[in-house]
Formats: sequence, structure tokens, C-alpha cells
Amino acid sequence: MSQAKGDRRERELVNELDEAGFAVMRAPASGSATERELPDVLAGDGEQFYAIEAKSSAGDPIYLTGEEVEALIYFAQNFGAKPRIGVRFDREDWYFFHPADLHVTDGGNYRVKKETALADGTDFAEFVGASAKVTLDELGDEDGDDGPDEDILRVLNAVEQGVMDIEEAARALE
Repeated sequence: MSQAKGDRRERELVNELDEAGFAVMRAPASGSATERELPDVLAGDGEQFYAIEAKSSAGDPIYLTGEEVEALIYFAQNFGAKPRIGVRFDREDWYFFHPADLHVTDGGNYRVKKETALADGTDFAEFVGASAKVTLDELGDEDGDDGPDEDILRVLNAVEQGVMDIEEAARALE
């Protein structure tokens, strides 16, 4: 039952990414087509390429094994993609994390709590480039004279979230 729900959620993510303009594919089920661990979803828009491990849960929290995360990072590095963990809790949207931003348990596994996803995760709109998260601290004062330019804030936020690398940020700020 839970495997069917996980498959349904992965297909949902593939469809949402497709609608957002990404070329996207769902990898074969773990262990069935190959002995290598593959990410659940591969997605790219010509500028950004992601290897995504997708997890969903009705409850809280979501756990990933250390091996799952290591395999994702290994694949992403060899493929030239950015590794991301996509999580979806029931009645919530997708949220994305770089593996380094996840909590590591004493046993070497990874954990994402619902409250962490909602507070710190990159939401779907930001992930696909439709919006950018800017904190109140980043906005500066209201007259705009003392605060940084909004475009600079978006670029810096994208770098901080791992959505944009340093070279891309430098080109965007030229």
C-alpha cells in the first residue's frame, strides 16, 4: 500500500515538474531494473539539472538511510546534476533540500520533520524558479535606500539554497 502511494507521489512530482517546463523522467523502481541505486526523478530545464530522491509521508517525520543519500550524491556528481531531497507531507506541497541541509541522526540516517520542511525547505515555486524566498532581514528598510537590490537578494538566496552555483551567480550579477 505505501509503495503504491510513493509511486503515485513520484508520478505527481514528475507531472508538476513537466508542467513547470522541465524535461523530466522517473527512474525505474529501486533494484528492479539495475543493481545501481538511481534517484527517483531526473529533471532539467536547460540551465538547472537535478537528481531527486522523493519521499512522502502521512505522518512525521520522513527518514532516509545514509546509503540512499550517499547514492544520490554519488549519482548526481557523476551525472552533473544537483542532488535534492524532495519531501511531501499529506495536505502539503513539495519541499526540497540539499542533502547537506538535512538533520543527520546518531545512527547516520537523515531526517526531515514537517515543521522543518515548511520553515526551511525550498517550496515548489522557488525550486522551479517561479519565485524566490527573501527573508525580512534581507529586505532592509522600507525606503530601499539602505537595503540591497532585490535582484542581488534573489541571487544570493539562490546560492544559499544551492539552486545556483557561484559562477552562475557572478554571471547573473554582471
